[in-house]
Amino acid sequence: MKIADIRATTVTVPLEAPLRHANGCHWGRFVRTIVEVEADNGLIGLGEMGGGGESAEAVFRAMKAYLVGHDPARIEEMRFLIANPTASLYNNRTQVLAALEFACLDILGQAWGIPVSEILGGRLRERVPFASYLFFRYSSPEDGSGEVRSVEQMVELARGLKRRFGFTTHKMKGGVFHPDYELEVFNAVAREFPHDKVRFDPNAVWSTEQAIRFGKAVEHLNNDYLEDPVFGLNGMRRTRQMVRIPLATNTVVVNFEQLAANALDTAVDVILLDTTFWGGIRACIKAAGICEAFQLGVAVHSSGELGIQLATMLHLGAVLPNLSFAADAHYHHLTDDIIEGGLLPYRCGSIEVPKSPGLGVKLNRDKLKQYAELYKRLGGYPYDQDPGRPGWTPLIPNDRWADPSDGRPVKIPH
Repeated sequence: MKIADIRATTVTVPLEAPLRHANGCHWGRFVRTIVEVEADNGLIGLGEMGGGGESAEAVFRAMKAYLVGHDPARIEEMRFLIANPTASLYNNRTQVLAALEFACLDILGQAWGIPVSEILGGRLRERVPFASYLFFRYSSPEDGSGEVRSVEQMVELARGLKRRFGFTTHKMKGGVFHPDYELEVFNAVAREFPHDKVRFDPNAVWSTEQAIRFGKAVEHLNNDYLEDPVFGLNGMRRTRQMVRIPLATNTVVVNFEQLAANALDTAVDVILLDTTFWGGIRACIKAAGICEAFQLGVAVHSSGELGIQLATMLHLGAVLPNLSFAADAHYHHLTDDIIEGGLLPYRCGSIEVPKSPGLGVKLNRDKLKQYAELYKRLGGYPYDQDPGRPGWTPLIPNDRWADPSDGRPVKIPH
């Protein structure tokens, strides 16, 4: 069996409302590049990568020169072929490698008649639990609904997500407003669900002193961890020395060099493994094994997935013995998906690991076409810019906070 063709299609899929974060905003939709790897026996494997557009599609077209005729089972050789670590100093293809690995594993699972989780060692759980993901939000460009900027609106969002999906862990995304205001909001969410777990993530825009102050103020809550309060291992280490909450990251430990440094001089307690950022599901499993040896916690990170990448997160979560936290997902903010059957369903805060061969999801060609056309009409959006604050950019550490009393409508193309 050999790779015969590689195709990439950029799509944009609407969200319920624009999601605000410390460095900008998801402008009411996610932009993703869908990858199809076709083998010479007609099997098609699926991959997915964040962002996209014409440049990402061109990268995957270029991969045909490397991979047409390559055996999809030889994934480790593919890693060095397209993402050799020294060559990657000049051309980092980590996320490209991840998308292609997803597709090759999907092909192998279909060819062998087994789910990807069985290729990766066999599932240890049939369902993967997820946390709610609470964002401050602008109102929907479609109908003006869904705004979240007050304490009451955030609590109501959390109530609604728990009612719809059954979450018992609640993650709040911060870094938008002043830490004192976000502390008030986070405390209110925690009070609303006294028996549930909570976690907070300001996307590393605080100073170490701000992080220590906030961390001490929430030590009494039922915290999973405090995620990326500051940027850099030394800032995390200083915070960890002063705060009695585990610290987690998906920004300062995202490769094996950083993981080794953290194991030798611990700054972070919980590593959030992302199937795209680490270069594939297999890399995440390898990293989880190192975490197991050094008794570091493991969680699954979300980078704004559609159903294909969500399937990779489910297969990853199914096989990790040391997954002791609910996974992250943006998935419940989407209004639709590009896979057959639409959005994968939640039950009691968890999603079932697909049982069909391969990744267990298939493309809905009509939806792929619909959202590819929507992307062509709308184009991309600057993830690191705020449509409500033109010209704004955060400092690190930040002191340019949004104003929670500012309710002016924001115009976003849709």
